Order: sequence, then structure tokens, then C-alpha cells
Amino acid sequence: MTIKLKKKVLYTGTITLKTGLHIGGTNAALNIGGPDKFVVRNPINNIPYIPGSSLKGKMRSLVEIANGETNEGKPTNNPESKAGSLFGVSGDNEKSKPSRLIIRDAELITKDDKEDELKRYGLSPKDVPDFSNTDLPYTESKTEVAIDRVTAKANPRTFERVPAGAKFKLNMVLNIFEDENEEELKKTLEQAIKLLEDDYLGGHGSRGYGQVKIDWVNTKGEDKTY
Repeated sequence: MTIKLKKKVLYTGTITLKTGLHIGGTNAALNIGGPDKFVVRNPINNIPYIPGSSLKGKMRSLVEIANGETNEGKPTNNPESKAGSLFGVSGDNEKSKPSRLIIRDAELITKDDKEDELKRYGLSPKDVPDFSNTDLPYTESKTEVAIDRVTAKANPRTFERVPAGAKFKLNMVLNIFEDENEEELKKTLEQAIKLLEDDYLGGHGSRGYGQVKIDWVNTKGEDKTY
């Protein structure tokens, strides 16, 4: 069966952290007295970012749970389900379906971003957080103490987090093919975003990490035809 691309819908916005965010990166460069768990960073400029895979995986999981589409705890293999229609279904059989949604890595917004770039995300220079007082480049360290319930022994551990107030660039592309229900795909995407705002992103969400707020430059996306 052949399919034809009808158009792409481009979504641009920002992710604002309401609480500190930890998405784990490499621990290859451990420093004595420093964090035990580091955040993921761009190795070229050392700036933290949110991987598109982390965003997409969390959004898919929330949509599956909200619509009762989990497959015995595993991702749904039904291409006609809400999650399957938007995020796709993997496999080598006739049920496989490519994802209709592309989510780019979300770059941290910093003072180095030029004014024209900030305008693209509905921001001005005064909206950019100041990271000059963070104890690590663009991040903070947060120490927690786990107590052994049997021995009462304290086990301190330190996590690196991107602090509350930081903003990231959000870019998504929704592919619409002929004979597909565009409105249903958009509704599922809107549901995923609302669920994410009421849940958390990254690790340790039950301990307060990872609450986010999404702000769109264009709430319905920007159509682009070919």
C-alpha cells in the first residue's frame, strides 16, 4: 500500500521548568566531592538539553496509560490505537507503522541566544534566566539522604539538576498523510502535552523533580505543504 504525505504541521514553543530537572547523562568525568549523577549535556558546548527521545517516550507512555492502551505493561502494538496512530508501532509485520510525530532535542535557552532566535520562541532577552549563580555550569547540585530502614544508616547522594526557571526550545513536526484523521492526531498530541504538564519529565518525579510547563508560539502549529 502506498502512502502520500499531505503536509507537515510545525510546532514551536518553550518548555519551562517549574522544578529542577534531572535527565541522566554520562558519569565518565566524576569529580571528588561532586554529583554522583550527572545530567545529559551537549559534548561540544557543555550545555544541558532534553533529548527528544525522553520527551517522546514519556508522552507516549502517558497517552497509553490515559487511554487504557498498554499491552500487559508494554507499548501497544495496535496501529489503530491513539498512541499507535501518533507515535507509531514497531515490528516487521503488517502491524508496523512509522511514527507521525518528530520531536527534536530541546536546547537550553541561554544569554548566548541572539534576539532574533529568542523572538522565534516568543521570548525577549529579559525572559532568559541568569545562570551566573549556579554552582555548576547551567545546573545545580542537590544532595539527598536515603535512610536504611533496618540499620538507620544514612546514605547521602548528590544529583545534578537543571534548576527551576530554566527554559528549553521545543520543536515538533507532525506528519499528516492522505486519508488520515488530522484532527484526531492533533487531539492526541494535545492530550499528551496536558498529561505531561500534570506529570513529570526525567527521573525522580515522585520526589518533586521534573514538573514542566509548555508554552506555544502557535497553539495549532504551522502548516507546511510540499
